[in-house]
Amino acid sequence: MKKEASIARLTERFTKAASMQRWNDHIRPVELTELDKQAHKMIIAYLLAKSEEDRRDDPIDWRYLIEAGIFEFLQRLVLTDIKAPVFHQMRENPETRKQMDEYVFKELKNDLKGLNKGFGQRFQDYFSNPHEMDIERRILRAAHYLATNWEFKIIYHTAPFIYGIEETKKNIEDQIEDHYDLIGVQKISLEKKSFGFIDLCGQLRFQKRWARTPRIPETSVLGHMLIVAILSYICTMEMNDKACNKRFYNNYFSALFHDLPEVLTKDIISPVKKVADLDEVIKGYEKQKMEEKLLTLLPKIWRSEMRYFTEDEFNNKIIEKNEIKSVTEISKEYNNNEFSPLDGKLLEECDKLAAFIEASLSIKHGVKSEELVKGKEDIYSEYKNEKIQGIDFEEIFKTFY
Repeated sequence: MKKEASIARLTERFTKAASMQRWNDHIRPVELTELDKQAHKMIIAYLLAKSEEDRRDDPIDWRYLIEAGIFEFLQRLVLTDIKAPVFHQMRENPETRKQMDEYVFKELKNDLKGLNKGFGQRFQDYFSNPHEMDIERRILRAAHYLATNWEFKIIYHTAPFIYGIEETKKNIEDQIEDHYDLIGVQKISLEKKSFGFIDLCGQLRFQKRWARTPRIPETSVLGHMLIVAILSYICTMEMNDKACNKRFYNNYFSALFHDLPEVLTKDIISPVKKVADLDEVIKGYEKQKMEEKLLTLLPKIWRSEMRYFTEDEFNNKIIEKNEIKSVTEISKEYNNNEFSPLDGKLLEECDKLAAFIEASLSIKHGVKSEELVKGKEDIYSEYKNEKIQGIDFEEIFKTFY
């Protein structure tokens, strides 16, 4: 199997997580999906890891953290029908745990077959040889419960009288307390600036993509951001497994945050942006509001990085002598941590591919409109011929055409 086929299969699997309902045995005032939960979890993990990195002598292994997030998401996609308390209880038994892992590996074997062999092996090793005290694993576990708690508060305030809900509340709070040694957990628990940032990010799950037309599955801006982030990471690995760690880091988190300004502006459709250079006006407004509303919720020393992630995000760029420079491509010379390389063109291609898949899957499910059909055709005609460092995106597009 070619790498392009594996990328397509995995992306479709991740996108379908937008149909996986969470808390479906509770009264919910809004839909809560697995895709959105995983996206929110990784945003929280970023904050927790940055906070730990600021105070620790040992650096965070960011590539390990990112891959672990992808691995845990894949596992959850396969085992989604198991309720969380039952799932965690089953994982405590070594024999049951082994059987579950073998089932997951078998289910995903074909999806991973065309990708870098090291990725598949690391996926198996992550579950087969658990190191529960790894700081990266503890950060992800804390992020998981913080994201779960964010959802649970919506449910709890809607129907606090439901039988057993107080026990659920206590279990979640106990799990969060178990990670209170992480400074980021303490900050978020204060419900001040750090909480404000993750709260705003969480609200992106209520902003639907392609808002002017019905779709199946519906995807939110938040969920879309995670799809693009995972795509960017896997494509970085496939085009250059020897990419420096900072390049993997930048490509993933720039993608994860690339639509963050939309929490302030909403998802403005492309045709509107292109009217009379309105795109530049919108970009200026987004930049202003990011400075006023969002960046103030982050520590000052993180703000320049968030600007790097969200401004001119579709340009290839590096940092040289403390100056951001646009480049045609990330050459071997710039593939070095000291230049903080970011493949913006790759991010753009992944962004459009994710949008193309969103439209294609809905049409495939029989829910289509003029906007979806035209959007699909426009994206295909503009981006189908792109080849970026050995990845033939036309092959991926054709899978969903």
